Amino acid sequence: MARLTALKPRLSPLRPRLAQRDDARAELDRVRDQRGWRKWYKSARWRTLRLSVLTRDLFTCQWPGCGRIEPDTSKLVADHRRPHRGDEQLFWDERNLWTLCASCHSSAKQREEAAAL
Repeated sequence: MARLTALKPRLSPLRPRLAQRDDARAELDRVRDQRGWRKWYKSARWRTLRLSVLTRDLFTCQWPGCGRIEPDTSKLVADHRRPHRGDEQLFWDERNLWTLCASCHSSAKQREEAAAL
């Protein structure tokens, strides 16, 4: 009886690219944090402003149709109604901020902003 031989693979193994992408993203974030407006989000002034917006809105998501009350502030976002795009005056304007729950911010708001581009 004839002996079966193993077939050679036709495709070369894929290189792991996920780690490279994570490294590139981390480097990009690091560069953005060093210059520009992203560093504003780490300031004490922003933390104070964010808390005042969450308190003003009674820890309630302001997205139309949601209205979720969330006592855990880590699940709430102080979101800019009009994107500031680095405009310092618009960034710090409390009237331009509203409270969104994390799910509304990550889904509905992001879809709206993507559609506007």
